[in-house]
Amino acid sequence: MPITIYPAIDMRGGKCVRLLQGDYDKETVYGDSPFDMAKQFADEGAEWIHMVDLDGAREGKRVNDRHVLEVANNLSARVQVGGGIRTEEDVAYYLENGVDRIILGSSAISDPDFVKRMLTKYKEKIAIGIDARDGYVAVEGWLKTSEIKAVDLGKELAEHGAEVFIFTDISKDGTLSGPNVEAIAELGEATGKDVIASGGISKLDDVKSLEQRSDSISGAIIGKALYTNQFTLKQALEV
Repeated sequence: MPITIYPAIDMRGGKCVRLLQGDYDKETVYGDSPFDMAKQFADEGAEWIHMVDLDGAREGKRVNDRHVLEVANNLSARVQVGGGIRTEEDVAYYLENGVDRIILGSSAISDPDFVKRMLTKYKEKIAIGIDARDGYVAVEGWLKTSEIKAVDLGKELAEHGAEVFIFTDISKDGTLSGPNVEAIAELGEATGKDVIASGGISKLDDVKSLEQRSDSISGAIIGKALYTNQFTLKQALEV
């Protein structure tokens, strides 16, 4: 089965931006309108849009949510969103207003009981975002690294109902240096669940290398490579 391509829209201050390795001081603005960017991706054939509220991730509350709902309610592509989602009210707010999947990240470490409750209640509508640095889970908008191994966290949450994981190797994110295919596949093999790759994709060969491991990798989130015209979304979908 071919992997799913998720074009990424990271939002800060209502604009489309990319951070280098999650560093808020290393930001590049690529567009003034998340909706216009999402529409372009949808028009090119995207079935899913991956949206991240960077302000929300940093402040621990929804900040750019109106942009997310504008996309979810006006385009045919499905939407998954992460950043600033800390309560069941946040989860319900998005799911009741047209968003298809919620990404829970830092809370998997800071509030595991909450995450397990959400997995029980909303099942596959919850994706677990595991951001790792050197194999260990990073939290709080990537500002800190925990002492928990990414694979161990994945296995534990899979036992509690997690069906979808998004794995980001922070050392690769925004660098166009290629994805950490082995680490991504390792998580898929360890959990037996869908794992979406994020970070480092720079060329079509990277997409092909992930596609070749489609037995343990189900999708790829692509951001900077699309914004800097390394290749088009249409080309990635063809791969």
